[in-house]
This record gives sequence, structure tokens and C-alpha cells, in this order.
Amino acid sequence: MSVDSQVDTQDADLQLIDALARGELRIAARLITRIESGDSSVASILSKLHARGGNTTVLGVTGPPGAGKSTLVDRLLQQFRHRGQRVAVLAVDPSSPFSGGAILGDRIRMNQHSADEGVFIRSMAARGRLGGLAVAAGDALQVLDAMGWDLIVVETVGVGQSEIDILRHAHTVVIVQTPASGDAVQSVKAGLLEVGDIFVVNKADTAGADRMQSNLREATAFRADPHDPACWLPPVLKTQATYGSGIDAVIEAIDAHTHHRLTHPARWAQRLRAQMRVLLLEQLIDLQRRRTVEDPAHQQRFERALDEVLARRCDPHTAARKLLDASE
Repeated sequence: MSVDSQVDTQDADLQLIDALARGELRIAARLITRIESGDSSVASILSKLHARGGNTTVLGVTGPPGAGKSTLVDRLLQQFRHRGQRVAVLAVDPSSPFSGGAILGDRIRMNQHSADEGVFIRSMAARGRLGGLAVAAGDALQVLDAMGWDLIVVETVGVGQSEIDILRHAHTVVIVQTPASGDAVQSVKAGLLEVGDIFVVNKADTAGADRMQSNLREATAFRADPHDPACWLPPVLKTQATYGSGIDAVIEAIDAHTHHRLTHPARWAQRLRAQMRVLLLEQLIDLQRRRTVEDPAHQQRFERALDEVLARRCDPHTAARKLLDASE
């Protein structure tokens, strides 16, 4: 690339970033689409966005299928807007089995906000990713962060007990359960009890809601430490999101956790470092995967290694190590 081309690219990047800072939704939507499609040219833009980011609070909402996450997010959106907050929502939907794209169920359910300029809702396809988040979600969050929203809400696809990816992105994580979710101890196996900052038992009018609330309180009691002022014991709340019952208490808990986080910066710095560590490792893995898929030379080496493993002349661990050494 010539010097003039590099200058033109840098100017275009800066113009795009300025457009994002002005809150231009179409620019954001197009950039997120490029991210989802794997457009490598967005890397320079994301680099500049990262340097300017980290200023917007991210609220993660996750939980098993059918827990009422979208309804809860819709109710929270109403309250945030009543307070005058501008909110972006990144809704990770199940993938269409035909197109691989997002089914867009969340956007349909939140249609009442479509004409509100203070709300931006973007659906992304999970594309079979375990952990509840699309691969491109982290990059999409950088785009939204650059737009100066007061709050970004990330709702994960309901995939059962694998939804701990949200911890890598969110400042506050809300775990939504229902009385039908089963024994709260099962959540320990997925790490959800360690991930959650706030627990919500939705559909509280259903039999067993009090028992589920009690079980979750007992199961999270291990996190209490009276000798640690930076310790946060997650509240366990009940809601009927369909009717708006209990939403005020959830808002208060979110505000309380935000205040706790800001008044204990050292503890938050530890969590932030852990988040960034995982994200960096994910980027390394993704780059290696792309190199294998996109570079013909690496692809040929990969196929030869695969033949060796299939023929039992080499084991997968040794083959993987040789591929890594060859890529250095």
C-alpha cells in the first residue's frame, strides 16, 4: 500500500470514528455488519476505537432458554429511558438453521423502541457458539462504546448452562432464572453462581418461586465475606417481567452494584484484567484459526497434519504443536 493510500485509509477511519461519536446509527450498523462478515479491514478502526473506549457501562443479561430475558430487558429499557438514559442493546439471537443469521426475535419483541432515537437495538447471530455470545460481540461492543451511550445492554442467547462468556464483557451480570429452571445447585456446575452480580427469579407467580429464591440465596452465600469491604453479595430478586412487577428492585440492584464497583476500584481492576486476559487469548486463537483457513500454505500444512493423525502416524497434540511451530 502506498503512502497516499495509507493516509486516505487513516482519514477514512477517523471520519468513521467521528461519525460514531456523533451517534450516527447507520454508520454503527454498517460497521457491525462488516465485523460479523469477518472483514479484516475493520482492524485498524477497532484499534483506534479501543484507545478511546472503556467509558460506557455494560450490563449483561443471561440465563436459560425461556427464562424471560427479552421481556425483562424490555422492561428495564422502559425504566432507563424514563430516567433519560440513552441505551444500546446487543441481542445475541439463535442462528437461523438456513441462513446462519440471527432470527431477530428480540428485535421483534422490542419493536416499541424502534422509533426512539435514544435506543439502538442490534441482533447478532450466535452461529452455534457455546457460551451465549457471538464471536464478534466483543468487537461490536467496541463500536457501541465509541458512541457515548449511557448504558449498553447485552442479552445472550439462551443456551442452558454454558452462558459464562458474558463475564468477559459486562460490568454487571444479571442471571435470570425461573422456578422451572431446576435445582439452583446445578448452576454451580456451569459457574453461573460465580458469574452473577444479581440474580432474578422471573415468572414469580409460578409455583416454586420462593423455593428457587431461597435456593439461590443459600447457593450464593459462600461469596459473603464480612472481613472484606470490597465483597459483593449478589441479591436474589423476584420479578414478573410480563407485568412489570419487581423491575424497580432490579434497577436499584443494578445502581447499587455500579456504585459498589466504582467505590472499590482495586477489586474492579482485578476483574477487568481477568476479562482482558481471556479476550486476548481468544483473539490469539481466532487469528491462528483464520490463518489456517485463509492462508493456502497453512491450509496445506493443516491437511497434511490431518492425514498424519488419521493414519495414526502422529497424535493430535504433536500435530498441533508442529503446526504452531511452522507458523512462527
